[in-house]
Amino acid sequence: MADIEGERRPRTAGGVLVAATVAAGLVAGTFYVFACAVMPALARSEDRVYVDVMRDINDVIENPVFLTAFLGALALAGLAGWQSRETPGRWWIWAGATAYALAFLVTVGGNIPLNDALARPGDPAALRERFEDPWVAWNAARAALSTLATACLATGLTTRRRPTRPTPGTPGTPGHSTASRVPLHTPGH
Repeated sequence: MADIEGERRPRTAGGVLVAATVAAGLVAGTFYVFACAVMPALARSEDRVYVDVMRDINDVIENPVFLTAFLGALALAGLAGWQSRETPGRWWIWAGATAYALAFLVTVGGNIPLNDALARPGDPAALRERFEDPWVAWNAARAALSTLATACLATGLTTRRRPTRPTPGTPGTPGHSTASRVPLHTPGH
């Protein structure tokens, strides 16, 4: 346990916040790459290639490395928020956890159902028509939210342990004297 601002906190709190920030950043980067490279490149493909490649991507991305970051960011950001209560930067941490939770919900409620629909048999042109524009829009939303989450968590990390600086002249600070000060020269004398 560490004493932070007069409160006992687990020593792991800083590590949890760092891990949440890194995990959220990795997920934000993944969604960003889809938004600015993968989907624009696939948009140039004919329907059969588009559907086959997206099916392959949706299959391959369900791996332990991505899922650890994707689910871990949610759990770690929530835990970091809980551990940050009554510490400087807590509102940034809670904002980051909330933004990431929203990105998670967008993925679960928007992108995954579209992925599931694309996996069903059907005419590639019809499947693509129902999939492409909504998926790209939901991906842009989750990319923005997870990037915002990363920025908020990082800000919370930098403000979390910022020492409070006393104002000069405050009792108990260097340079403060309780002795009365007498001017060396009084005007008119």
